[in-house]
Amino acid sequence: MRATQDRVAPADAGECAAILAQAGAEGRMVGIGGGLTKHYLGDAASLDIELRTTSIAGIVDHVPADLTVTVAAGTRFADLRAALARAGQFLPIDTPHADDATIGGVIAANANGFWRARYGGVRDLLIGTRVALTDGTVIRSGGRVVKNVAGYDLNKLFVGSFGTLGVIVEATFKVLPIPAAEAGLIARFGTVSDAFNAAAIIARAPARAEAVVVERQPDGWDLVVSARGDDKTVARAVADARRAAGSSAESAAVGDRLVLARELPARAVEGALVRAALPLASQTAFAEAAARRDTFRELVADASSAVALPACVASHSKPTGTRVAIALIIPSVRRHASASTASSLSSSRVRPYSATASTTASTNEIIVSTIETRMSGTCCPMLLSFSATSRGATNCVVFLRIFSMSVGSK
Repeated sequence: MRATQDRVAPADAGECAAILAQAGAEGRMVGIGGGLTKHYLGDAASLDIELRTTSIAGIVDHVPADLTVTVAAGTRFADLRAALARAGQFLPIDTPHADDATIGGVIAANANGFWRARYGGVRDLLIGTRVALTDGTVIRSGGRVVKNVAGYDLNKLFVGSFGTLGVIVEATFKVLPIPAAEAGLIARFGTVSDAFNAAAIIARAPARAEAVVVERQPDGWDLVVSARGDDKTVARAVADARRAAGSSAESAAVGDRLVLARELPARAVEGALVRAALPLASQTAFAEAAARRDTFRELVADASSAVALPACVASHSKPTGTRVAIALIIPSVRRHASASTASSLSSSRVRPYSATASTTASTNEIIVSTIETRMSGTCCPMLLSFSATSRGATNCVVFLRIFSMSVGSK
């Protein structure tokens, strides 16, 4: 658990920068938070100051004709969504924790959802930022217009930085009109390969679906497809999806189903949640390998962008400090890889965690057999980078992030 001495909530960018400058001069550790929906991420060290951005909130500027909106970083994503809806527009980011997350937190965590392949991610929609730095200054990058080519594109530097480079205090996004029509369908498949094959066809179709998601179920695999746009575009996208999915496809309102799948990080508060960014061709093999192991209780995959979220539950009966076997699996880059396949494992968290990796020649999988924590309570994530190299093949790098792991008794 994090011990915090002081909690502050600056009212504006200048006050925020002053707090950072004073803390830097005094050598005090500052933790940045908005809605605290991702408080389980980051280094679980003791904090001297917890800085909340929730007082730096509100719509700064909205130009509907230019399809841009500028918003203070402490604004809740739900509040921005409601304000844009009144103007018939929306920000095409379906971020997890959408009801409570703040705009600054969405940017800092690079929290994308299932719409990424259709509309782009946070880094694609963000066109301007203001950031408070530890030297007491407030810098601006980008602007408030879509066609902005002035200076270095520092916006992308802060996307996914988790507050390590500065405090995001303001952001400008591209927005879109709310689509006139929407439709969805759900199809059940008996095998994972059939589900992902159908998903791949839908994702490559000319009429782009908004979301193409594969979910593991106790008795099979569900393919959930959502399409939004004008009437003709939606009708074509649904028809293409129905042809790819076959006779098991049924029309359905899938909004609530996708929200539930998207909020897996919010539901997986115990055990371990892993985010695996894979080559598109490796999705089926990864899901098959995960399904063969009872460790993973749930698996949700964004089939359009090849991001999988397998989740497992750790045992709470063991004392803190014991090993928790969670068996993270990555299929090797080539089906014919042999025992000579080289694997490497690196960790961004050396002290709190240790991990072991091995290559299984019979299944051509790299398996992280155990993850050991020496810390009490709920532990923060470790970013693991794996690379598998086969003879005559290029390197295949897969990134796994353990979003949460709890191994102590409640």
